[in-house]
Amino acid sequence: MKLRHSARTDVGRTRDHNEDNFGVGEGAGVEQYGELLIVCDGMGGHAAGEVASRLGIETILSTYYSDASPDRVDALRRAFERANARIHAEGRGAMGTTGVAALFYKGMLHVANVGDSRAYLIRNDEICQVSRDHSLVGEQVAAGVITVDQARSSYYRNVITRALGYQSEVQVDLFHLPLQAGDVVVLCSDGLHGLVGDEEIYEIVRSMPLANAVDRLIDLANERGGTDNITVIVARVDELDVLPATTSYAEPERTTVELPATAAGTTVEFPATAQFLAEPATERISPQPAAPLTVASLPALPPQRESVPRRLNWLGATLATTLFAGLVAMTLFVAYPSVLAPGPAHFGPAEPIPPAVAPQVLPTYVPPTADIPTLQPPTQNPAIIPAIPATPLPSATHPRTPTSLPSATQPGMVMPSPGFADTIAPAIAPLATATSGASPTTLIATPTRTPIPLTLLRRTPTP
Repeated sequence: MKLRHSARTDVGRTRDHNEDNFGVGEGAGVEQYGELLIVCDGMGGHAAGEVASRLGIETILSTYYSDASPDRVDALRRAFERANARIHAEGRGAMGTTGVAALFYKGMLHVANVGDSRAYLIRNDEICQVSRDHSLVGEQVAAGVITVDQARSSYYRNVITRALGYQSEVQVDLFHLPLQAGDVVVLCSDGLHGLVGDEEIYEIVRSMPLANAVDRLIDLANERGGTDNITVIVARVDELDVLPATTSYAEPERTTVELPATAAGTTVEFPATAQFLAEPATERISPQPAAPLTVASLPALPPQRESVPRRLNWLGATLATTLFAGLVAMTLFVAYPSVLAPGPAHFGPAEPIPPAVAPQVLPTYVPPTADIPTLQPPTQNPAIIPAIPATPLPSATHPRTPTSLPSATQPGMVMPSPGFADTIAPAIAPLATATSGASPTTLIATPTRTPIPLTLLRRTPTP
């Protein structure tokens, strides 16, 4: 296989350091195990992103070319898993990187992908995205929730759902395609595909040499803001040494389709869930054989994009997914109240409803007919309680004297008001007259009163 490639990375216009890295296989291992091209886009803040992307490139290249397994697809997968384990151990889950690799081996193109860095294939005047974006908006586009244009302007477009290094284990997506002479493969970070459309990538790559195409793509991204680091690898297959392999690579959720540009009867496995996110659903590549590929031109992107730092924000992804699920549930509740309306919980078969029981009539209460005895008054005379002789009141010979009253000179004592005796005497005079016949005036002797100083009315504290 004769392969030419050109690669370059750029810091962009808004970042102060470059967290992107790329790698190309070199040495004797290329002749034996094929050409391996890799792009990594690191993240994690400060210099962690740069370290993660560098570790990813070094580990994938060294692990792949040191693995002598005859199954090169498994060797590529193990290289990605080894890179994930090393980055996770070095950063303790605090740094990560995307990773997309293209392996040119025995007439086949094998693409490995984790994250939102992309791999494109340009063939027969067409461009299609081979890899799948592991991002929140990418999953929504694949599910048909939002469109490609909405994904490009979404607030969550920088939230990715899978990366190398953030968890102890990682799932690697693998794609397999037979190669043809003249095929062009483009690997890039989101610093390019976030600002430059797929049709623009196609026009630039097809219209100029590889090195010039790489420079022009990076310059165009910078002209539109350069909001992120930009990395591009462009590789062209000039000729094939062997016919495309027909080995079947069994992968979960994959289907075998016949590419229209290949010879009749040549098949290739392609993920059933992979979506060409850059193209509308009605303009995707048709699986019908021998039909020419047609893709309408995508609308031009706006000249600038809001700069949002890229982070692997698991909490943000979870929150966004929860909000979306809540919105769907609310819509269903409004449209179909009976679907989500709360009801009694029931498990198992329905229990039969017991038949209605007729109400019982209680008997009417009938009072007893026996005569109630009548109480008779006593026949004997009532007892007469003897009268108690009245005790006479003290006579006038024992009048109250002024000396029995508190003296005004004693501190803390309050003298009765002058009208106190005059008020009480008329009230008890009839009682005294009735019992002893004495004159009311002889019962109480009112003492001669003198003015009391105001100061004596105040309580003084005891020393």
